[in-house]
Amino acid sequence: MQSIGDRVLEHIARACPTIRHRDIAENIGMTPDAFSRALNSKRAFSSIELARLADLLNADIHWLITGKPDPHRLVVAARHRFDHATGHRDIPGRDADEQVLRDIALAYRQTYPEPQQAPTLPQSPDDVRSTLGENFVRPFAEQLENRLRVDVVRVADLSTAYSFTTGGHRVIALPATGNWFRENWSMAHELGHLVGGHHDQELSDAERDRHEAAANAFAADLLLPRESLAAIDWEHLDAVGLAGLVWQWGVSTDALARRLNALNGHLPTVVRTWAGQTTQRLLRHYWASDSGEDEITLRMDAAAQRRFPLSLQEAHLTGIASGALGKGTLAWMLGIDPDALEVDIPTVPDVDVDDLAMALGL
Repeated sequence: MQSIGDRVLEHIARACPTIRHRDIAENIGMTPDAFSRALNSKRAFSSIELARLADLLNADIHWLITGKPDPHRLVVAARHRFDHATGHRDIPGRDADEQVLRDIALAYRQTYPEPQQAPTLPQSPDDVRSTLGENFVRPFAEQLENRLRVDVVRVADLSTAYSFTTGGHRVIALPATGNWFRENWSMAHELGHLVGGHHDQELSDAERDRHEAAANAFAADLLLPRESLAAIDWEHLDAVGLAGLVWQWGVSTDALARRLNALNGHLPTVVRTWAGQTTQRLLRHYWASDSGEDEITLRMDAAAQRRFPLSLQEAHLTGIASGALGKGTLAWMLGIDPDALEVDIPTVPDVDVDDLAMALGL
């Protein structure tokens, strides 16, 4: 049976094999001898030593103590910015995004303190598409929640899209930019990370690049399946037809061009013409709604709105009404001041001073 010392040694060997035990001991305020004895179960680690050790080694302290991963630990995958010219991937806003992600995870931990088993996800883009239903990109977030139990959060404070699992709840977190076709791709990309089980902090750059490429391939297969593209007579398609396809599929002209080029090695004339222009320009000039409404702006507005799953909001309302939760987190989810939030909270009965004194024997 493994001890805490065994798990510390296992983590060091896996995550940082070149670091000296003497240096670890010095950084967490232990003598080399005390650290060695703790590793060999001849003395116990103190709580502060374990906390410092987990922080130094980026280890899961829950796992170090129990041998089981912390079900509430926040481990994320993100949509990286990709420079097609250099092949470099990065997330410029990651440091600022960390607090927002922790706040989102806190909303889940407060509501669902007991971890649950996450349902199994379909493993192929074809199976996911079948589960989500026809034309799923228009209510994409709602379909992810209703059909796959993958929650979608949208806030303006994020620089890019992320996905994570906390307490058995799968979550995709999106920046509120108004760019609905980029948002669709981000949801498909992050779903690829969730399906692929890519949420592991101990990744090399090469492994992370492979995960990003796999998630992008998943998104391409989900949103722009080969069969759908092959059914189009591209050589006779005009700008009106292209606009209709872009609207139906919920993707940008750039994403469509990259997908066609990857599959066929060349671009149809109409796609090549519009690939270098904005998707909004194509739609504004060549697409019109049958309803007579400005549906392009409606989609933009929807993709710019702060969003948390209704089930999470309702659970918070129930917790507030029972007295188990305060209203601060719900107010944050709604983007309003807590004092302006009118919710049902438990009433505190008036206490008669004489009765209180008698009860206390005064």
